[in-house]
Amino acid sequence: MIQAPTIPVRITHIGGPTVLIEIGPLRILTDPTFDPAGTRYVDGPYELVKKTDPARFPSEIGEVHTVLLSHDQHIDNLDSAGRAFLSQVKQVLTTPVGAQRLEKNAQGVPTWETVTLSGINHLHVRVTSTPARHGPPELEDAMGDVTGWILEWEGQQHGALYVSGDTVLFEALHEIPQRFQVGTVLLHFGAAADPEVLGPVHLTFSAGEGSLFAKALGKAMVIPIHYEGWAHLSEGRAEIEEAFAKAGLEDQLCFLPFGQSVRIDV
Repeated sequence: MIQAPTIPVRITHIGGPTVLIEIGPLRILTDPTFDPAGTRYVDGPYELVKKTDPARFPSEIGEVHTVLLSHDQHIDNLDSAGRAFLSQVKQVLTTPVGAQRLEKNAQGVPTWETVTLSGINHLHVRVTSTPARHGPPELEDAMGDVTGWILEWEGQQHGALYVSGDTVLFEALHEIPQRFQVGTVLLHFGAAADPEVLGPVHLTFSAGEGSLFAKALGKAMVIPIHYEGWAHLSEGRAEIEEAFAKAGLEDQLCFLPFGQSVRIDV
């Protein structure tokens, strides 16, 4: 049996949830956030403050074929400059309700449904929407719909590439390793929180949850994202490293240098 040739993959962490994924000639961007450091956003009782510049601004990104948008309703996943950037790409995949709000080039993908990206040098990448819950169940309606993504293509060496989106650890996530062999994970950490408004809860993976889920995924390499750059993120690199060390999973943890394109064996 002839194996499909390995396709080179490069990943660039631009900051927060924003990552450029290059699968051969196909260029995919997640959750575009490009506003400068110091930008403040007020929405009712919530105030979000951006603390760092993106490692690359839109003019430094180059052509992007598809944006994978976990959700459109929160500024730390789609800020003002990121929203403007959407008009430059052919296709935006997101939640069905998000696609209704964005219109134009946005396509909603219901949970567990698959869209195939194709047409570039005969490369076909299957993108499947995965469950996500942006906080505890009592806040699900307030936080709105969110999705993660599984990316598969012929020639993967270690399994699918999984992008979690903004989610906490909950029961539906354990269906992912039952359906897919996952080899690489872009996991949204940070334990996002607003205790003055929401109380003692978090809205994205805590370091401890991330280590537990990494165990459930087997030997997948975990690349942390969404753990810095915003004032409401309550945990950073130190907490993630500590939790993975305690779980004996430090060898599976891979922090990417910001703004640098890194070859990843997927």
